[in-house]
Amino acid sequence: MQITFLGTSSGVPTRSRNVSSIALRLPQRAELWLFDCGEGTQHQFLRSDLKVSQLSRIFITHLHGDHIFGLMGLLASCGLAGNVKRIDLYGPPGLEEYLQAGVRYSQTHFSYPVKVHKIHEGVIYEDDEYIVSCGPLKHRVTAFGYRVTEKDRPGHFDVEKAQAVGIPSGPLYGQLKQGKTVKLSDGRQFKGTDFCGPDQIGRKFVYCTDTVFCDGAVELAKDADLLVHEATFAHQDAQMAFDRLHSTSTMAAQVALTAGAKQLIMTHFSPRYAPGNAIVLDDLLKEAQAIFPNTKMAYDFLTYEVPRPV
Repeated sequence: MQITFLGTSSGVPTRSRNVSSIALRLPQRAELWLFDCGEGTQHQFLRSDLKVSQLSRIFITHLHGDHIFGLMGLLASCGLAGNVKRIDLYGPPGLEEYLQAGVRYSQTHFSYPVKVHKIHEGVIYEDDEYIVSCGPLKHRVTAFGYRVTEKDRPGHFDVEKAQAVGIPSGPLYGQLKQGKTVKLSDGRQFKGTDFCGPDQIGRKFVYCTDTVFCDGAVELAKDADLLVHEATFAHQDAQMAFDRLHSTSTMAAQVALTAGAKQLIMTHFSPRYAPGNAIVLDDLLKEAQAIFPNTKMAYDFLTYEVPRPV
């Protein structure tokens, strides 16, 4: 479960930061999920080690331009390259109409299936390994945050121990790995739990932007191994954050602290805090760390491996 930041600026791109997009790489299944797709996201792919051919799902938080203006270009390029099998899109009401208008007026044809899922609070996707749920945030338009939960996995199976007691390899090993009890032809019985280590606890990644501090963000972020939260403004500019329904660095830290998250990475920074100004991004980091010490500041192409809980 590897996170790569493809854009960390709010509103407009800067020389060093593109607008919002985060990639979740799942190496064990050669799959890539994208969260938001600001203008220029496909160019960021080209500058990274990520493979657009592995892209399978895109989750959109809301329909402001700095989160969706790169969507049509990326989907069109995926079609021209011809190496994407299928893409599922998840987002608030209006996403499908936005996409249809782009297809109609640009006369674009996708050479692969694209399906749009209108999201609602709760579970929006589940497979054998992951659950993706979403919840409402508080912004000027309908906005959702996302939570990706990796399901717990059985612990390591001790093959040598099974061989030592004479259990033949094959289907019985699979049953033991699942924790079942098996019976051999000689009448002996063995419990799977005696041959497996402790379960591997699944990781939890949460993405919250754009929003002012709200209970919805705290609920989504409960016990998260990684919380990525917007921090558009410094604490000094809190009134501006309330007026525009964005978060300050201290609000992001308060969400992480209240939710019991293990790691906070802030993103979606206003360009007003560029080097040379009265307040710079290092000041936002210090503000957040005073409340929640395990805080990092995102930058474009930062890659973070979400650790497995111990």
